[in-house]
Amino acid sequence: MTPVYPDRPDPPSDKSRGVTLALATVLGPFGGHRFYVGKSGTGALMAVTLGGLGLWWIYDLILIASGSFRDAQGRLVQRWDPEAASAGDLVPADVLDELDLLRRQVAELSERVEFAERVIAAPRPHHDPPRPGTSP
Repeated sequence: MTPVYPDRPDPPSDKSRGVTLALATVLGPFGGHRFYVGKSGTGALMAVTLGGLGLWWIYDLILIASGSFRDAQGRLVQRWDPEAASAGDLVPADVLDELDLLRRQVAELSERVEFAERVIAAPRPHHDPPRPGTSP
C-alpha cells in the first residue's frame, strides 16, 4: 500500500515528457500528444479545430516544455525518461519521520542561536558609577 502524504505533490505521470513534446511538435494541431496522455476527448476536439486554430497547440507546447502539462489522471508529465525512475522512488515513512524530527531540531537550534545573538548584542549596564573626584 502506498502511503499518502497530504503535503507532498502527486507522483509524476508515467508518460514521457520527451515523447509528449515530440508528438505535440509534429501532431500537435491534431491532438496527438493529448491522445498519448489519455485525454482523448480534448484530443478529438483539438483535431476538429486544428489545435484551436493554432492557439491551443502553441499553449500546449509551452505547457509541455515547461513541465506543467498534465495527463488524464491530473499528474504532471514532467519526466523525460519515466522508465529510468524506479517503482520504489517514493520515500519510506520512517525516513520522512526522521526528516521531520531533524527539521524540528534544526528549528530549535536556530531559535537558540538567535537568542544567544540577542544576548551578546545587548548593551551591558555599567555596575560601578564613577566616583567623584576621579577621572573616568
